[in-house]
Amino acid sequence: MKLQAPKGTRDFYPHDMAWRNHLHDAWRRVSIRHGFEQVDGPIFETLDLYKVKSGEGIVSELFHFEDRGGRGMAIRPEFTPTLARMVAAQANALPKPIKWFCTPNLCRAERPQRGRLREFFQWNVDILGSDAAVADAECILVAIDLLQELGLKPEHVRVKISHRQTVRHILSLLGVSDEKMEDAFDLLDRRDKIEPEAFQKRAGELGLDEPRVARFDQTCRYKYKVGSLGGLKKSLGIDGDELAALEALDQQLLDFGIADWCEYDLGIVRGLAYYTGTVFEVHEATGVERAMAGGGRYDQLIELFGGPATPAVGFGMGDVVLTNVLADKGLIPEDVSPRPDVYVLAATEAGGHKLGGVVASLRQQGVHARLSYRATRNISKLLKEAGSARARFALILDDEAANGTGQLKDLESGEQEIVKFDAVARRVKV
Repeated sequence: MKLQAPKGTRDFYPHDMAWRNHLHDAWRRVSIRHGFEQVDGPIFETLDLYKVKSGEGIVSELFHFEDRGGRGMAIRPEFTPTLARMVAAQANALPKPIKWFCTPNLCRAERPQRGRLREFFQWNVDILGSDAAVADAECILVAIDLLQELGLKPEHVRVKISHRQTVRHILSLLGVSDEKMEDAFDLLDRRDKIEPEAFQKRAGELGLDEPRVARFDQTCRYKYKVGSLGGLKKSLGIDGDELAALEALDQQLLDFGIADWCEYDLGIVRGLAYYTGTVFEVHEATGVERAMAGGGRYDQLIELFGGPATPAVGFGMGDVVLTNVLADKGLIPEDVSPRPDVYVLAATEAGGHKLGGVVASLRQQGVHARLSYRATRNISKLLKEAGSARARFALILDDEAANGTGQLKDLESGEQEIVKFDAVARRVKV
């Protein structure tokens, strides 16, 4: 019987695992330099935790089960409910603002397709305890810094930004009633996933006449540059009060020097109802991929989990779409596996007697040392093996090994010298 990995999951062979570690290291490195602290939680939670946030309908999207006590449990599909639970439990003791990040393994019971798997990793970055626009802008800054770190440029991706209250006001001006507002948000969120005819039909069902449907369509598809909110006011006929939140964010984006990466797109609303203000998504510029990241402000979620009123903003970035984009742009390094500092080879029988002791000593000194298991004295084959492992140096043990020396060969320059065993660690770690 041939067994395979479950559909929508991945096996990580050494090359794949090296890339995963490389990406997670970048996530961690960028988070820490922006002042975020790492957290994590359990891989499964009570089913009620997800019902509180998303309602009964979420159950069909989860891998869930009953424990031995008959309690409903679910493997985590996202980290935000866990974050909210953790903050609510110790809200008064945690110094504000809370700046946390995590890189959890998540699972969702959905149909696998390009950019979306059942099991994946996600980088979550959140700031809680500040309602200032600088917190919103800092989350966007962190995401952009990560993209830059991985080699992406403004022409590769767009950070699309909107504000749910601004969009709500615009929709009201167009004639969308409060009762139809969530339907309008849902239509905006799906605008690129449905045919134009279906969009027109559903827009008409919001109670809009034909000219206003056209206006609705135009509004949700037009893009505005950071620093050009005056043009947005004029084109939409709205006053400054309705754009106050976006104007504060606009200034912060300019101050952070990331305006070239960003644009305002009023069609971005994020489908989740718990978002309360700024929302944003990171998209590959040509639109061939799903959103690489998404997030926004969720000022009422901590209260929903029994904590005090706590303003919050954050985003999640999955590894699947991000990896697809980097691969398409040729930005995934050919090999990110750890390089051995030195590959120890036995060229003679006398050298073979010293092989184990030399390797053990080097490793104890913090050197990444590998050894050849080949039963051959063909030095060319041994050096080829060392080169295939991408080792920086080869330490060749011959008959002189009995005197505590070997030949150290720089596999990049080809230079070779005789060294004492106790000097190898210093030499290869330079």
